[in-house]
Amino acid sequence: MYLFYDMSKNILIVGAAGQIGSELTQKLRELHPNRPIVASDIRHADYAVEKPGVFELFDVTQMDQLRAVVAKHQIKEVYLMAAMLSVTAEKYPEKAWQLNMTSLLNVLELAKEKIIDTVFWPSSIAVFGRTTPKIETPQVTITEPNTVYGISKLAGERWCAYYHEKYGVDVRSIRYPGLISWKTPPGGGTTDYAVDIFHHAIKTGKYECFLTENTKLPMMYMYDAIRATIQIMQTDSSNVKIRSSYNLAGISFSPKEIASALQEIIPDFKITYQPDSRQTIADTWPQSIDDQIARKDWGWQHRYDLEATVREMITGLRSLAAVKSI
Repeated sequence: MYLFYDMSKNILIVGAAGQIGSELTQKLRELHPNRPIVASDIRHADYAVEKPGVFELFDVTQMDQLRAVVAKHQIKEVYLMAAMLSVTAEKYPEKAWQLNMTSLLNVLELAKEKIIDTVFWPSSIAVFGRTTPKIETPQVTITEPNTVYGISKLAGERWCAYYHEKYGVDVRSIRYPGLISWKTPPGGGTTDYAVDIFHHAIKTGKYECFLTENTKLPMMYMYDAIRATIQIMQTDSSNVKIRSSYNLAGISFSPKEIASALQEIIPDFKITYQPDSRQTIADTWPQSIDDQIARKDWGWQHRYDLEATVREMITGLRSLAAVKSI
């Protein structure tokens, strides 16, 4: 259930060309057709994001550019979705750190100065590491990431908590699991196989997975992730007890399990396994997440299980293919 709140606050979505940002932009515009919602990115976005509303092309790591866009549109609420994800960040560590950290600190500074009121910043299960409990990973636990992406997300969580405690910044965050969507392509993450597998199942009927068959990871259908993002931003500030980042859970499965669910719809689908460097990253992540605190504090509940997710993905991709063939 989406709530409707303070319609006077103009929204800026940074990273609106990305996997999450693009769908978040469209959902917010759908929910609030008369509310000023500005999409932005360092690159141009798809037509569905860029053309129906206001779009700004700028670099969020440049404070002068960020200030100019915020002032121009009188922005009071920022969804900071820009980031370099795990696999890509390992290739370009310095560039990833610059993007992931500088963008966050720039937005937090504007909130500290009371120029903007509320900030959403996404963290990730990448903050966990080899020493983290793997089953039902608790909210407060050992966090020893060994990837650039995970290190930047853990540092970001601590900056969020610091700015809230020190300056009263209203910053809100959730730790996304792997996200699955048929609307947008994957963005360079370790869990990308859970999207790629559907494209290959429909196009070729077979898929070579870069993880081992029993590598179980926390996942979530994009609909639930977008709903959680908007829900935590719409809840009263007093309900947000954790200002670093909330655990968020949906479903957990392995490549073998998702392949089996796919075969219920596409019986001839075949999967093979050829683990690569992404397996090393996946081995450090949890298998399942305990998100009871998010459920208690602001009423979070996921809706999509594995079977429902598979059905939605196949239906969505087939409809997309039918449209493209016209």
